[in-house]
Amino acid sequence: MKHIVVLTGAGMSAESGIKTFRDADGLWEGHDVMEVASPEGFAKNPELVLNFYNERRQQLKDVKPNQAHVDLANLEDQYKVTIVTQNVDDLHERAGSTDVVHLHGELRKIRSTGNDNAIREWTEDLNLGDLCDKGYQLRPHIVWFGEAVPEIETAVKICYAADILVIIGTSMQVYPAASLIDYVQPNTPIYYIDPKPAIKSGGMVTVITKSATEGMEELIKILES
Repeated sequence: MKHIVVLTGAGMSAESGIKTFRDADGLWEGHDVMEVASPEGFAKNPELVLNFYNERRQQLKDVKPNQAHVDLANLEDQYKVTIVTQNVDDLHERAGSTDVVHLHGELRKIRSTGNDNAIREWTEDLNLGDLCDKGYQLRPHIVWFGEAVPEIETAVKICYAADILVIIGTSMQVYPAASLIDYVQPNTPIYYIDPKPAIKSGGMVTVITKSATEGMEELIKILES
C-alpha cells in the first residue's frame, strides 16, 4: 500500500469558515499576531491571550469539515495516509483521518506552563487561575512564535518515507514547516494544491491551482488514472 503524506495549512480549513492564521494585513482575527501568539504576548497580557484562544476554541463548535477534509479521510481506503498539518483545529480528525500530526499544536488541548509534557484535552474556556496539579498556570497547547516545534523531527521522518507528497493550502513560507518538502526522496511525485501557489510545476512537482475542495477532486482523478 502506497504511503501518501499530506502537508496542510490554513487554506485547507478556510472553506470551513476558519480564517487563515495571518491575513494580508498581518493580523489574526483583528489582533497583532505577536500579542496573541508569542511567549512575550502571554507574559504581558495572559488574560487577553487566554480569551483569544477561548474564542477560537468555541468557534470549532460552529464549523464542520469541508469536502476536502472528507476526501483526504476517504483516501485511507486505498492508501496509507499521514497528514502533517500546520492547523490547530481538529477538522481532519472529525472528517475521519486517523493519522494526523499537528506541528503547531491543537486548540482542544492545553498544557502546564511548568511542564510542556503535561498535556490534556480541553474543550471549554481556559481562564487565568486555572492551574495544573503542580500549581502552574495552564496555557493553550499552541506553538507560538519563537518556540520550538516539537513534532518537526517526526514530520521529517514521515516525509522521508513518503511515496507521494501532497501539499494543500499553505504558502510554503512558514518555517520549519516549509522545509519539509526538501526531505522527500528525489523521485517522489509532489502535488501542490493552492489557488495562489508559491511554487511552479516542473520535475516531480504538479501544481493544481485550485481551492482545497476543487483541488482534491482533481487530485483524486489523477490518482485513479
